[in-house]
Amino acid sequence: MRRILGAIMLATMAHGAAAAQDDIMRMQAGGDVGATMDALVEAVEGAGATVFARVDHGAGAAGVDMDLAPSQLLIFGNPKLGTPPMQANALAGLFLPLKVLVYEDGDGQVWLAYEDPEETLDDLEGIDDDAAYIQKMRMALIKLTEAAAGR
Repeated sequence: MRRILGAIMLATMAHGAAAAQDDIMRMQAGGDVGATMDALVEAVEGAGATVFARVDHGAGAAGVDMDLAPSQLLIFGNPKLGTPPMQANALAGLFLPLKVLVYEDGDGQVWLAYEDPEETLDDLEGIDDDAAYIQKMRMALIKLTEAAAGR
């Protein structure tokens, strides 16, 4: 019986991981991670948003003598856009501000990736999937990542 329950749990977890990956939007970039991230920062600041942090995962790994392909995370936002979902449900603050990952895959290709805001906030009570701020977040992420990717 324990084996059956264990198998069911593993299957459920694997399904959840696959479903979560479908919620991740990815865009191929032409430059290296650093240059792509610089372009993303410029696009974010140019749009009037605030950059809260730029996390260099690769440097962190190197700091503990571990290897990791180049990977940087940008945390940014605009209170006019982020406050309404937090007013609807304070737990939205767990997922905001917005985040974009710029990383190099095993083949040396650089990607920009982020989770679709509708999916990010989907399970929170009081937040409507059709809320105007979700569409604004989605459009901002598309425009910003396109600018960073050189499109």
